[in-house]
Amino acid sequence: MSYQFSATLWLYSGKAAWHFITLPPDVADEIETASTATERGFGSVRVKATIGSTTWATSLFPDNAAQSYVLPVKKPVRTAEELTAGDEVAVTLQLIDE
Repeated sequence: MSYQFSATLWLYSGKAAWHFITLPPDVADEIETASTATERGFGSVRVKATIGSTTWATSLFPDNAAQSYVLPVKKPVRTAEELTAGDEVAVTLQLIDE
């Protein structure tokens, strides 16, 4: 199953320069339901993510404050797709361990 959405890329306020995209609540709910049997450490969910022409394997991590998941977007992806914090990003996710 594939999940498509658009959301804002944001920069984590801690020491590390991690960038994330918070999944919309409806998408997060669908993924949570579909991945209950395959959750990994810390409640993470393995996915194949696509932004623009860049596809990579990563994990979603639960964000209790947002009641959603966050998708980490590493520097090579941001560079390849010319993304900066505050950009609206179209994302496609596919669960790896369905």
